[in-house]
Amino acid sequence: MNVRALLFLLLGVGNAFAQGFAGLGTDAKGFAVPERGRHLAFPQDHGAHPDYRIEWWYVTANLTGPDGADYGLQWTLFRSALAPGEGAAWESPQVWFGHAAVTSAAVHRATERFARGGTGQAGVTAEPFAAWIDDWQMAGDSLDRLRLTATGKDFAYDVAMRAEGPIVLHGEQGYSVKSAKGQASHYYSQPFFAVEGTITLPEGEIPVRGTAWLDREWSSQPLAEEQSGWDWFSLSFDTGEKLMGFRLRDAAGGDFTSATWIAADGTATPYGNGRLVATPVETSRVKGQDIPTRWRLTLPDRRLDVTVGALNTQAWMDLGISYWEGPVRVAGSHPGKGYLEMTGYGQR
Repeated sequence: MNVRALLFLLLGVGNAFAQGFAGLGTDAKGFAVPERGRHLAFPQDHGAHPDYRIEWWYVTANLTGPDGADYGLQWTLFRSALAPGEGAAWESPQVWFGHAAVTSAAVHRATERFARGGTGQAGVTAEPFAAWIDDWQMAGDSLDRLRLTATGKDFAYDVAMRAEGPIVLHGEQGYSVKSAKGQASHYYSQPFFAVEGTITLPEGEIPVRGTAWLDREWSSQPLAEEQSGWDWFSLSFDTGEKLMGFRLRDAAGGDFTSATWIAADGTATPYGNGRLVATPVETSRVKGQDIPTRWRLTLPDRRLDVTVGALNTQAWMDLGISYWEGPVRVAGSHPGKGYLEMTGYGQR
């Protein structure tokens, strides 16, 4: 363990995340909780919500190099509160961590950064928009035009993102239910980014272009106590339509599912529990465990019946919180590309 990681644990972050993503089902006492009927307001809600326990700014991108090779890119800034509210300097209860990754069919590279709130090392401002941790940045005059940068030991990227469609609210106008007991988050996406820039790997700079999807979510108890993890899909189809869907798993083997169908013009239609069916059909051996890396997704309301398969089955984020995250290819009734995130498998 390096000095920074040790300091991070001593500051309390280790306790906050000791249970990994499953810890998101713990008691939210003292924190604000999402409210049905709350109207999301922009640009204010692009910024941080320190009275809620957990929040993230999450970008995934499907990119192509000049030789036709496919790449995936991830940039995530997480905020977690040890207590509600802000505080000056080292009195701040806010803690931050960032994840960045680049994935191809052959390699997966990932790294992370840690920061304590109140020091300026990490944070988010709504207008002009900026999210940062150390020298990693996602920033621009507004959320419509952003520059995204990150560096790791053996990779870096610097890309421009331009929104070509509207923001999409999930669930009931941004109120996204996560369990039969009613746990929920506030959740919206900008799934219409066009991307152009460079990825830097040991072999050199690679110009890339493609599309990106930004997810924004905040809550204080987004999972029920018995829920252990999720399988989350963001899919962009060749027709211009899109799908956000997730399956939340519980200890008894049950599922809770939710989906948003996004038309090419950005019109969103939500589908509640049970309408989307996500079934693993093939596993891969990843870090000594069997991880589902090929799925069948059906949404009869939209005549959707697709197979979703990993570009690289070994896209394991072997970081302070471990999970699987990588680009996918979609075949069947609605061919396309997307991203898959799976948490709670062999969670440490």
